[in-house]
Amino acid sequence: MKAYLLGLYEKAMPAWLSWREKLKAAGEAGYDYVEISIDETEEKISRLDMTKEERLDLVSAMYETDMPIRTMCVSALTKYTLGNDDPEYCARGMEILEKSIRLADDLGIRVVMIPGYDVYYKPSSLETKRRYLKNLKKAAEMAETAGVILGLETMENEFMNTVEKAMKYVTLCGSNYLKVYPDIGNLTNAAVQYQSDVLEDLELGRGNITSLHLKETLPGRYREVPYGTGHADFESAIAKAWDMGVRRYVAEFWYKGKENWKEDLVFANKMMSEILDRQIKGAGEAC
Repeated sequence: MKAYLLGLYEKAMPAWLSWREKLKAAGEAGYDYVEISIDETEEKISRLDMTKEERLDLVSAMYETDMPIRTMCVSALTKYTLGNDDPEYCARGMEILEKSIRLADDLGIRVVMIPGYDVYYKPSSLETKRRYLKNLKKAAEMAETAGVILGLETMENEFMNTVEKAMKYVTLCGSNYLKVYPDIGNLTNAAVQYQSDVLEDLELGRGNITSLHLKETLPGRYREVPYGTGHADFESAIAKAWDMGVRRYVAEFWYKGKENWKEDLVFANKMMSEILDRQIKGAGEAC
């Protein structure tokens, strides 16, 4: 068994590829698994209603390509938020989350990432916080039944942009199936904003971190920043996560129409694998 697993975010590849083509491309670039996206578009949300035959075909594609899908990013919940003031939006969010857990169970997905996000959040809105917590507890109960872990993503908003804030809800829910799935790029931007330490923030999640999103950012910019051009310190963040027992990582970046997109997959894999391999070497030398 490998000492760690490095996954690839689905949106790093062209959307027009079939699942078999995506899985094959990820494998050829050296990744260990793929993270599937359930974003706010109806096209992606409709994946949750795949028939049994379609689910079986996707599992077959995983076996045929020797490339599993092992994590799921349910960013649809940034629109249909769990604490939404609109009852219809809130109910849709809970439906999406329940279906996501069922799909994860069927496909063998281990971790379902859900955003710590609410578009209606206001620091003084106690009712929003209570609604969010109530629905998060229901979600944790569903995850417990399915044996699927939920991971709260640290986001780009005041509601949950640090591990410390995410851990508040992990503690209040008190479930073994609700943990934290930090995004290093978002944590870095939060640290700049608050003049705080990314590594100290990560430490607050010790024993409760499922995986790590490896995303590049710049102050005030959270997406589509090429690796090596931002300010995320992947070396120190990965070293810290490794010390905390984290062994699953996902390279998160986006396909933006480049003809040589496969080279970007290889570049990101090489960059992150070299850092992760140094952790193995360091652990061996320590022994």
